[in-house]
Amino acid sequence: MARRPVLSLLSSGCRTAAPACNPEPVADTDTGPAAAARPDTPAKPLLPGTLRRIERHAGALASSAVARMDETLPWFRALPADQRSWVMLVAQAGVRSLVEWLRSGGTVAASTEISDEVFAAAPRALTRVITLTHTVQLIKATIDVAEAEVPGFAEDGEHEALIQAILRFSREIAFSAARVYARAAESRGAWDARLQALLVDALLRGDSSDVLASRAAALGWADAPPVAVVVGRSPGGDISAVLHAVYRAARRSRLEVIGGVHGDRLVVVIGGATDPVAAATALGSAFGEGPVVVGPAVPSLDQATESARAALAGFRAAQAWPGAPSPVAADDLLPERVLSGDMDARRRLRHDVFGALTRAGSGLLETLDAFFASGGVLESAARELYVHPNTVRYRLRRVAEVTALSPLDGRDAFALRIALTVGRLDPAT
Repeated sequence: MARRPVLSLLSSGCRTAAPACNPEPVADTDTGPAAAARPDTPAKPLLPGTLRRIERHAGALASSAVARMDETLPWFRALPADQRSWVMLVAQAGVRSLVEWLRSGGTVAASTEISDEVFAAAPRALTRVITLTHTVQLIKATIDVAEAEVPGFAEDGEHEALIQAILRFSREIAFSAARVYARAAESRGAWDARLQALLVDALLRGDSSDVLASRAAALGWADAPPVAVVVGRSPGGDISAVLHAVYRAARRSRLEVIGGVHGDRLVVVIGGATDPVAAATALGSAFGEGPVVVGPAVPSLDQATESARAALAGFRAAQAWPGAPSPVAADDLLPERVLSGDMDARRRLRHDVFGALTRAGSGLLETLDAFFASGGVLESAARELYVHPNTVRYRLRRVAEVTALSPLDGRDAFALRIALTVGRLDPAT
């Protein structure tokens, strides 16, 4: 798709059908100082004898160019024979294009689509092999051969004019390559943005793993584990500028990301980050004001809907914790998520906290009840339970070991109290 123009550049170096790429006229056959001072002065076409010689040697020139590529470019030598033969074909067409350019005095009609006709004969498979770096290398090899051999075909008095014409043609190749790849990059960027928006929308809707996998594959997503979804407020403005800031920050931190703006929210999928919260911190400058919530890490993108649901629920509930860090893990917002109606968070607290305490036994639930009822005073809880205060201390440590929540920490104590309430309201699960 984006690389189609590459073979056009190999074949002619200039999209002659595009007005923005009309080549400059070749220099006057007058090689004196006046001509040198007027490099853009229109010139007469070269003599027929010179053009005939170049045409007769077109095949040899193309062969020499391919030989130079084979000699200087290791990656070209590694190409299969069929792909090398196609490069030979477009190189021959490129020489014909150069002759046509010279015949017109560097003013080929804008309607002449020489490069497009040449590319039409090339297979699409080859366009996926030739990158921008490869294109530049192939063009350089071809121009080196042309500069070395073509001037030898000039009629008397035309040697310098032919050299100047080749130099102008090589300049047009360079500008054409830049224009073509700039347009291709813009087109590819717009297409990628649409694909990423569709992928983010599929994540938020909870679409099937097959849908997620197909859209991620179209974007070249490597699915490096673990994968986590980050949700924050979009800074506003042009969506492409917002996403560009995300990708720039991701490149600096060597993160693989897919981003999309969904309403006023910026949703970013992060891959390959062992610490998703730290990764979200590295991307923090791309988000707008307000909380940034990180969903739990999952093994792959096809399970990322779980992370996305948690991150979105946490984003909606984060305003209930004014002192929350930013970014904050969605699991740290379980109490607020429960109060906002998130059933996933309710199940987590019921099973992982209340259920774990129930299974552990040893009076942990009763000790927590007494500890909270006494306002967090150990001695009062011990009297209520008819045990020594050290026993209460031991049981509270056991609570922290079982649930990863310490009753002595204010934030953890809040989560524990919500878990006890939820567990007793839904005791069946």
